[in-house]
Amino acid sequence: MRVGVLFPQTEIGSDPGGVRAYATAAEELGYRHLLTYEHVLGADPAVHGEISGPYDIADSFHEPLVLFGYLAAIVSLELVTGILILPQRQTALVAKQAAEVDLLTGGRLRLGVGLGWNAVEYEALGQEFSTRGARLEDQVHLLRKLWTERSVTHIGPFDRVTGAGLSPMPTQRPIPIWFGAMSPPALRRAGRLAEGWFPQVVPGAALDAAKAIVDGAAESAGRDPSAIGMEGRVDAGDDESFDRLERHCARWRDAGASHLSVNTMGFGLAGPDGHIEALKRAAEVLEPRQG
Repeated sequence: MRVGVLFPQTEIGSDPGGVRAYATAAEELGYRHLLTYEHVLGADPAVHGEISGPYDIADSFHEPLVLFGYLAAIVSLELVTGILILPQRQTALVAKQAAEVDLLTGGRLRLGVGLGWNAVEYEALGQEFSTRGARLEDQVHLLRKLWTERSVTHIGPFDRVTGAGLSPMPTQRPIPIWFGAMSPPALRRAGRLAEGWFPQVVPGAALDAAKAIVDGAAESAGRDPSAIGMEGRVDAGDDESFDRLERHCARWRDAGASHLSVNTMGFGLAGPDGHIEALKRAAEVLEPRQG
């Protein structure tokens, strides 16, 4: 099981030096990948009232693919979006940006994608919220064509490409696509299409039920469920979380996780230094180099 870090988007701050220090420390401590959430825009509660999701206009987010372009010259970690909200973005542009990151990192990009929850963000980016599930599926097919074929013609329900292609191409052909999945339709989509998935539940009955849906969809599509990766998450930010860290890691390993990310957000840690100290303490327990 490969152990990485969850980039503390909302708490890392805006200083590039802090971002650099955090990523460098993660690599030096032996972590294998850096995973980051995304939001392009946050909704203003003063305008929209109660926000349905966990983030709003007050929360800070670095743009993942631009961030990865910066980190490509600094660290050799695998860089992971977990997740990029694909249906609110232009497919061909995502293909181009992802190909560039993959090229600059020598094939160290893992593109996690999902649907998101923020209709305000979709509106601002000119995309339809209600059809995002169907659009994501079409986008995945088009992304893989653009990453593997010199000249692409794709006439889909949402995107049209006529005799066009990317240059330069990515190192990985195609770049691995992982799905964020929680609802049964999203879990079935992951089983049919994804190289891996990010569960939204912890090990136990709920994870077993979700994994059964993913595995069943994979088998129905003629795929080997054992070849589909799964990334769990463990918290490491206060004494209570550290006390149970090794146990939670073992639960993910026993559940069949191929990857694990260490989250240090939500514990009141002070800037990059506080998060780095938490990663050091977690590394003593998890020994990420051994993964």
